[in-house]
Amino acid sequence: MRPEGLEPPAYWFEASRSIRLSYGRVFDSSYHQNKMSASGPNLEIEVKIPWTTGTDAARRAIENAGYAQSDARILESDTVFDLDSGALRAGDQLIRLRRTGDRAIVTYKGPARPGPYKSREEIEFDISNAAAFTQVLDRLGYQPRFRYEKYRTKFTAPGEPGVISIDETPIGVYLELEGEPDWIDRTAVRMGLSRDAYLNRSYSKLYQEYLLTHPGAPRDMTFAGVTS
Repeated sequence: MRPEGLEPPAYWFEASRSIRLSYGRVFDSSYHQNKMSASGPNLEIEVKIPWTTGTDAARRAIENAGYAQSDARILESDTVFDLDSGALRAGDQLIRLRRTGDRAIVTYKGPARPGPYKSREEIEFDISNAAAFTQVLDRLGYQPRFRYEKYRTKFTAPGEPGVISIDETPIGVYLELEGEPDWIDRTAVRMGLSRDAYLNRSYSKLYQEYLLTHPGAPRDMTFAGVTS
């Protein structure tokens, strides 16, 4: 039952898109972006690989493997929301608002599946009013808990089902390979990369590991805050 005098915002989402937040779960009833997986359209499968020799070398390695830049380098600014209880984090779930260029994108991620790849349910959709979305989350008890930034450049190849990204983050450069596991493995081999280098952790978890050796670093992983 809605509390007396509290009317739902008229701009909740476009009529064709809906979202329900309850008991720490997010469900999208009408719209999602297809993910590259035979196991289901909402399944994200990816790995991150640390890259220590700079973005120019990363670009050369990707292009030598037959890929070309498909999206311009762009800043992605992400905010992760949770309840005061930390229910989403405790349940290995996530609600994220991403601002990139003139777009605002909402993402729900479900619990990760065990294995060498980062594999989990992912539902994404664009919204037209990021401030309104944040206000709705506030009314439901969800507050910003972690902010992180990266510059991302995407690469694809004709006939190839996956995407390679160069992610320049405040804590280093990473390659992200997103696609089916066999495509990830084949692409890694073409680039001379070992499966031993695969990381299946989120940037939030990678930053928590970073904080263990950089105790003076700020809470958020932003370019303005992280200096080393």
